[in-house]
Amino acid sequence: MILDPELAALTGGIGPLDTRAIDCARRRQDRLAKPPGSLGRLEELSVQLAGITGRVVNSLDKKALLVFCADNGVVEEGVAVAPPSVTAAQTVNLVRHKTGASVIARRFGVELYVCDVGVNARIPDSRVSSAKIAPGTGNIARGPAMSRQDAVRAILAGTRTAAGAIDAGAQVVGVGEMGIGNTTTSAAVLAALTGESAGLVTGRGGGLTDEGYERKLRAVEAALAVNAPDAGDPVDVLSKVGGFDLCAMCGAFLLSASRRTPAVIDGLISAVAALCAVRLCPEAAGFLIPSHASAEPGYLVAMKALGLEPLFDLRMRLGEGSGCPIAMMILDAACAVMGGMATFDEAGIDDGYLEPIREKEGRA
Repeated sequence: MILDPELAALTGGIGPLDTRAIDCARRRQDRLAKPPGSLGRLEELSVQLAGITGRVVNSLDKKALLVFCADNGVVEEGVAVAPPSVTAAQTVNLVRHKTGASVIARRFGVELYVCDVGVNARIPDSRVSSAKIAPGTGNIARGPAMSRQDAVRAILAGTRTAAGAIDAGAQVVGVGEMGIGNTTTSAAVLAALTGESAGLVTGRGGGLTDEGYERKLRAVEAALAVNAPDAGDPVDVLSKVGGFDLCAMCGAFLLSASRRTPAVIDGLISAVAALCAVRLCPEAAGFLIPSHASAEPGYLVAMKALGLEPLFDLRMRLGEGSGCPIAMMILDAACAVMGGMATFDEAGIDDGYLEPIREKEGRA
């Protein structure tokens, strides 16, 4: 795979996790006043954060949710319940804190960054940043979504949004989207990258009828047949069967990894974008933290391909980045444990009674 120069420079700046910090974090976890491993994923998250930042004790006081908005030409195939106009309406409603993701973000003090990378309308609210590549993509069931050049432009638009949030002090970012038809594009990208069948990765999105689902499935199958995306080249896949939102999200994940900032995955669409980032740069995987288990069937396929496991399952399938602020609260808990709990020595507890457990678990 030969990367475009801008992407080569970006991925070249992504290094591995800090193994020294990881070792120190594990040793500290083993000295905290609790049975070994008793805080489960919170312990694992605190160790991962150490590897990301290089610091054993972390705090994520400033958080950001990045939402990339774009329309998708494949809606012409009748693959979505909602009309295309909903993309523009909800893009504005995000910055007005009237959508599911935005009200959750506001409740938890997560700053919202909304970026138009391809909405098929003029967005009249200056709080939505504009990086519009075009007013929506082509219909992937009949031809490519976009040119390779436009795919790279959209990826780089995502990097700029992520860089702006991190430069403003964000210590963790979540990556979400808004775009009618993007569960269809995500299914096509996922099938192309993994080799799985369209039937395995295509779900009902916002609640399609049986007839609507059949149209969607046929559209994904047609997209793969007509465009023949190259599974070994994620940019080719994105340009042929993806969307501007997926491209920008991929860029945001890559930029966050290059800046050693944890990035939270939302649901299916976010997971597919994360997979694109990891296929472009495998080192990026260590900087990713999944939030909720999406109800979309392709989600678990994407998680398996990423080697990740969601933190929780609330039967969510909204998108928009709605799972990210909730996951960030779990990350806060992981940071609190690592930074605030007493060690056995500090608590005045002789931990000798735990030696048999440590020996059994290989922690001694």
